[in-house]
Amino acid sequence: DEESKVVKLTSREKRFIRFASVEYDGQLYMTPQDFLESVVEAEPRPRLKRKVLTTKELEKIKDSTPPLNQGSARLFRNLRDKGIISYTEYLFLLSILTKPQSGFRIAFNMFDTDGNERVDKNEFLVMEKIFSHAWKGKRGIANEENEKVIIPIQEHYVDDEQGLQRKHVVDTTLIVHFFGPKGNHDLNFENFKQFMLHLQTEVLELEFNEFSKGLPTISEVDFAKIMLRYTYLDTDEYDMYLDRLLDRIKDTKGITFEEFNVFCQFLNNLEDFAIAMRMYTLADHPISKDEFHRAVKICTGTSLSPHLVHTVFAIFDDDGDGLLSYREFIAIMKDRLHRGFKSYTKNEGWEAFKTCIKQEMKTPS
Repeated sequence: DEESKVVKLTSREKRFIRFASVEYDGQLYMTPQDFLESVVEAEPRPRLKRKVLTTKELEKIKDSTPPLNQGSARLFRNLRDKGIISYTEYLFLLSILTKPQSGFRIAFNMFDTDGNERVDKNEFLVMEKIFSHAWKGKRGIANEENEKVIIPIQEHYVDDEQGLQRKHVVDTTLIVHFFGPKGNHDLNFENFKQFMLHLQTEVLELEFNEFSKGLPTISEVDFAKIMLRYTYLDTDEYDMYLDRLLDRIKDTKGITFEEFNVFCQFLNNLEDFAIAMRMYTLADHPISKDEFHRAVKICTGTSLSPHLVHTVFAIFDDDGDGLLSYREFIAIMKDRLHRGFKSYTKNEGWEAFKTCIKQEMKTPS
């Protein structure tokens, strides 16, 4: 008993532990590929055991990390397993995928004491911790999904403020990428914003390519499946949305990556959109396509294509009267935005197989 203790793992901690494939000095880390898989796949790749990195291998990873000016929307895919991501960074990167740029700009300005829109390594580490804490406290800290796990005291976890960051003391790939091998570079907001856009694009490309199979568009049904894949709908409700779409979309032009990307960027501003809608619809009345289009443009500065708006309404217009019930839409899109941590085990075994067959038979060839 002295060797072990019972700790409560949150859904995120459990997910990080499951996907983290490397270890250094008793600390777990994700690789860039692990991170990408953790946000687009239900389960990690099969592996025999975690790789234990040597100091020499860690130095090699550091030396091969590209500088910030060589970043791209393929950075994580190019690095693959040649990088390490700490648990705090995992939460921080999730923030980048789900929060509007405005929050990060405010944070930069708060730490930017001399007004040059730059932060140094130590300022950034504090900022990163703040965003990670916001994620940590928001969803999954105290819900019914938490399970008690008995683990040796010396292994991977200490039940304190640091959690899985018990002894993380090395510079990660992200820190080297942002601040150079010696950690003496500054990071300005414009470069960081570019990194955010690259990461968001990279994850969205992975999701899009899963359905596009190399073609320039995905079907409207595929778009709906991506939007609904992380939601807590039961199978009948899920089917209802797809059936509704199939009945209403007669002109199947498909959805381009550009359209998909703009819509997902809009989801990062969902809170602003909700405020705009509350101002619009004082009495909670449903929203027309024009009102929806205008509100999205106000919140994001970009326009959704008429076909994409038509597709969204085909999915979320409850009774076919051309109006959107925005409460339902926002609730489901929040699940999508946060890539629901509870829903991965929703369908398993025979039920999952039957559901899969049912969906494939519905999808127009």
